[in-house]
Amino acid sequence: MSDAHDHIDKLMQELRRGTITIGALSQLYEPRYGYSLVTTLKKKGIQVEAGTLYPLLRRLEKQGLLESNWDTNEARPRKYYVLSNTGKEVLDLVRVEWLNIVASMDNLMMKRGGEDEND
Repeated sequence: MSDAHDHIDKLMQELRRGTITIGALSQLYEPRYGYSLVTTLKKKGIQVEAGTLYPLLRRLEKQGLLESNWDTNEARPRKYYVLSNTGKEVLDLVRVEWLNIVASMDNLMMKRGGEDEND
């Protein structure tokens, strides 16, 4: 593997960490259990392993961004997560920031060498 591939793997790992958090939050307006969230994210192009997602959900709950409830009506109990009111507010703010970042990055990536069009 070339040096470029080593670097891209590391950069993509860093980028995925944040996008998985934002992606998970964005899908929790309605209650979902962990595995259904893994499946939904995968269908929408965000690859995440259950072993990564479950600790993330617990952390977000501890931070007050998510609420959870156990459903014991099925043969297999499932813990459902949903955005708390604070989580909804945070996601709304993150959405604005994300769109600004995407616009800025699109602008940067369209130009080579960081030159301004007017230079």
